[in-house]
Amino acid sequence: MTGAHLHLLLTHIPVVGLVFGVLVLGYAWFRKSDEATRIGMGIFVLSGLAAVAVYLTGEAAEEAVEGLADVSHALVEQHEEAALAALIATVALGAVSLLGLWLSRKGVPRWFSSATLVLALVVSGIVGWTANLGGQINHPEIRSTTMAAAPDTGDDAANLELH
Repeated sequence: MTGAHLHLLLTHIPVVGLVFGVLVLGYAWFRKSDEATRIGMGIFVLSGLAAVAVYLTGEAAEEAVEGLADVSHALVEQHEEAALAALIATVALGAVSLLGLWLSRKGVPRWFSSATLVLALVVSGIVGWTANLGGQINHPEIRSTTMAAAPDTGDDAANLELH
């Protein structure tokens, strides 16, 4: 298994973890369940740790695709920039959730779980955007038509249609 394989394997953990954690914390908020709140926050802590591993394996994945004819360097760079923001956001959510777990010894204040849920929704959007950019690197079918690189056939009408 290469670093690129590891990156692709790990990258799904924070994405799925955040979605699952939002669902659990949302359920906990509506049911006013401290136990479910702790579970949701625990999922966010694990997602933050997984995000660190994903980020650290990103360089190996980038090196694996460098020089491949069908890989856009611009997409790799966009994904790399978004990945840093996603890392910071996910680790911050994990830290907030760790604080929430510490507070949960006496019961998590409702305002804290509400704020954590809102933060988790924002972080999920950032991570989702980053994952989408990463997917576009090797999945041209999810690229927008304006981003897809059209082959230069010399036929201006054909190239215009592709964009």
